[in-house]
Amino acid sequence: MNQSFKILNFLNKQLQNKRFINCLGSMACSRYEYVKSYEKEDGILPNVWIVVRVDGKGFHKFSKVHDFEKPNDEKALNLMNNAAQTVMEEFRDIVLSYGQSDEYSFIFRKETNVFNRRSAKLLSYVTSLFTSSYVMNWPNWMGDKKLQYPPCFDGRVVLYPSDQNLRDYLSWRQADVHINNLYNTAFWNLVLQAGLTNQEAEAELRGTFSADKNELLFARFGINYNSLPAMFRKGTILLRKRVQVTDSKRQLIVPIYDDLIRDKFWKTHPELLGKYTPGEYDNESAQNDMLPELLTRQMGKVQIELESR
Repeated sequence: MNQSFKILNFLNKQLQNKRFINCLGSMACSRYEYVKSYEKEDGILPNVWIVVRVDGKGFHKFSKVHDFEKPNDEKALNLMNNAAQTVMEEFRDIVLSYGQSDEYSFIFRKETNVFNRRSAKLLSYVTSLFTSSYVMNWPNWMGDKKLQYPPCFDGRVVLYPSDQNLRDYLSWRQADVHINNLYNTAFWNLVLQAGLTNQEAEAELRGTFSADKNELLFARFGINYNSLPAMFRKGTILLRKRVQVTDSKRQLIVPIYDDLIRDKFWKTHPELLGKYTPGEYDNESAQNDMLPELLTRQMGKVQIELESR
């Protein structure tokens, strides 16, 4: 019995010594460390498209308090685009981002190993960086309009196993833009131009189809919906492209307002679903005043850096 006790005591000391050595290696050890075992494993499946979508919480109230233009506030949309640009500059594995209204979707390439594919780390980093950039860049886009209270964005991680699943997801989000923006354009013209109350405008649009709303806009307000800015009708696609800036090519985040649903977009940008390398952007054939402001601001920063060398 005494011999057995000695053996157990010896083994226990060896176990403690091993634990002590492990603690020295990790530089973090205490009798409370066991609580780490309660952390949930949240590794993302390999070889799937990772989509992180951030969405404004309570933005109906937020836009009202901050007096956003109706039905679309171009400055506020570009502020969202700028926040998404910041996220893309931080995460090189994002191949495409798509935004509309108060939401943005970030598409990570299938083989990414950022944060060892830990869902919670990826989600919290993207959401917090997007939110902080939105706040920091508010004065750059909203001018003298003061930020009354902090905006809030929630987020989620969604996985898509196939290229077609990913395309269908983006098609769904772009179809949502068309449905919502057409309705909002008709609604706010009835309120702001025709003088209807919100309830009266809702009643007039109830049960109408897209063709009815298009006809209403043209017949009553002289608005050809298809001639409105593409950013309002299609949302914003952000891609990495090599852009000519003075005498050199620079990789910048380029906003594109295109149809994600048709095959033409994916054929024009084959790098998105194939072996990823940033494509070329032909900005030399366009006048500077025709380039998206988000891009011209980036080009301006690059030119300042080059001139300061």
